[in-house]
Amino acid sequence: MAIETLDDLAVQGTTLGVRIDINSPLTDEGALADDARLRAHVETLSELLDRDGRVAILAHQGRPGGEEFRDLRPHANRLDELLDAPVGYADGTFSGEARRKVENLDDGQAVVLENTRFYSEEYMEFPADRAGQTELVDKLAPVLDAYVNDAFAAAHRSQPSIVGFPTRIPAYAGRVMESELDVLGDIESTPEPRTYVVGGAKVPDSISVAESVLERGLADEVLTTGVVANVFLLADGTDLGDASADFVYEQGYWDEIDRAADLLAEYGDRIRLPVDLAVERDGERHEIAVEDLPPREGEAAMDIGAATIEAYGEVVAGSGTVVLNGPAGVFEDETFAHGTRDLFETATDAEYSVVGGGDTAAAIRAFDIEGFDHVSTGGGAALNMLTGEELPAVEALRN
Repeated sequence: MAIETLDDLAVQGTTLGVRIDINSPLTDEGALADDARLRAHVETLSELLDRDGRVAILAHQGRPGGEEFRDLRPHANRLDELLDAPVGYADGTFSGEARRKVENLDDGQAVVLENTRFYSEEYMEFPADRAGQTELVDKLAPVLDAYVNDAFAAAHRSQPSIVGFPTRIPAYAGRVMESELDVLGDIESTPEPRTYVVGGAKVPDSISVAESVLERGLADEVLTTGVVANVFLLADGTDLGDASADFVYEQGYWDEIDRAADLLAEYGDRIRLPVDLAVERDGERHEIAVEDLPPREGEAAMDIGAATIEAYGEVVAGSGTVVLNGPAGVFEDETFAHGTRDLFETATDAEYSVVGGGDTAAAIRAFDIEGFDHVSTGGGAALNMLTGEELPAVEALRN
């Protein structure tokens, strides 16, 4: 069954529950440090408000117990600035007062309901039918005419605000959700050859991406960077030195070395490993060829080296499609930002380029790199799409 979008929704005069993902970095004082996720949803929210919808916004911020587990008042204030329509704030999610604010909305008005995760069941995962019976859905569904899910970044979660409402009221995909599904769900139709750059420190996720795209024939080449590259180098028998190896073991990535070894045995001709690495020596960047490893005691790999950047850059530049999933090194430190910045800038020259969200998207924002064809708003959700796994939110909309 096809998923219905805003093109299928008669908006005027209807009250809509719109789930977005505006979970953002905050300052110590609780103010927004980055509004990128809010701006991503402006298109959907503006369209609904311009079409005289009455919009009740559902979202979360942080995790219970975390330092960024805060209320959504700053988010409501920022959305009020970003949108050409009044945006109010309710300090409850489904309380009687919150429901009254929803019921009292006029056409073209919005209200941000309080952090959905302030309610305990929202931080749990349920089958869709059970999620539809939770207090959140049970209390809010009667005051809504329809539900719009634009929260692709949370689409891999099976929480009440994500999968519960479609079991009770008509449900539609917002523009962010629609765009993400169109792009990430159709990677096999993008120009060839396809190159996947897998890096960062989330090794199990990146190896899952590599494994999936290699098995399905979606990747002509996989370029390894970051801690992911270290794991592949260890699997290939390279002595990285105690500092890099200990980090891999301390993270519990023993099994990932075995997985990497299996992939090298099966697809070694399509997997590229770094030929040099950068370490910190006497406070400066020092590059070492792989054949000259291990480094000195205490030195850890912090970035790929210049020879690797050049070799990888040639592959990326000659690609029809490039998918970036993870930074190449400790990009937050300017000394070790070269690999990430240079590879990502080169990727914009490819015929078609996709950024897989999460830390990868954070890196391109940090470097202010533009020119990608698609920058995903979701880390975990993008990963699921790239590995061919079903997303609970998408299944809920489809069903």
